[in-house]
Amino acid sequence: MRSNWVLNHFYDTLKKHNAGYLVLIDPEQCEVEKCAKLAREVERSGADAILLGGSFLTNDLDPIAKALKQETQLPIVLFPGDSMHLTPYADAILYISLISGRNPNYLIGEQVKAAPWIQRHALKPIPTGYMLIEGGSRTAVEFMSGTIPIPRDKPDIAGPHALAAEYLGMQMVYLEAGSGAAHPVPDEMISTVKNQISIPLIVGGGIRTPKIAAEKVAAGADFIVTGNVLEENGSLELMQDFADAVHG
Repeated sequence: MRSNWVLNHFYDTLKKHNAGYLVLIDPEQCEVEKCAKLAREVERSGADAILLGGSFLTNDLDPIAKALKQETQLPIVLFPGDSMHLTPYADAILYISLISGRNPNYLIGEQVKAAPWIQRHALKPIPTGYMLIEGGSRTAVEFMSGTIPIPRDKPDIAGPHALAAEYLGMQMVYLEAGSGAAHPVPDEMISTVKNQISIPLIVGGGIRTPKIAAEKVAAGADFIVTGNVLEENGSLELMQDFADAVHG
């Protein structure tokens, strides 16, 4: 059962466009003013929500989240690397369990630490099965979590993991090739996973062009995430092209 307005917004996006476009803002990669400017451009581009977070954070999230809220009406959704990556100024949090790995700290440990804080600040959790997929290079999240990605040529492994996430009551599945991945999640893996689940499927990592984004949607992705490509080549026009490609 859909339990919060941000999740409802995601479902409404799928009804309207068939697929949605999410922009990831990494607080380590931009100061407050730059993040605020980017938020304005994200909304103008036609994107559907902003993810805020990263694998390794040293910056205070509060001022950045406050600035984003002042500059955009889009939902601000935390994308935490651990239980310290929290702020009450977001609208919701992807309550991630790293189900592709076997490190208990990222399966349940960090989630237990964060749960009382999330309840106290009435942040809306979206339980999400998070799966690392081999992307051709070692990523920050792989290093920080101490887990091994699912091989990119093993969709038969990814599918049951995603199905288990749905059976455990998770509300979304996220296939992640990793920030700055050499290769995005393969189309075959996306299709295999999508055919086994009925909950929304997010795909991110290594998606460098609108054409690739459209291909991932055609393969079965419900939401596309871009981050690094915008940090490297960011512009309003590029985000508009991504939004158009994803929305079809």
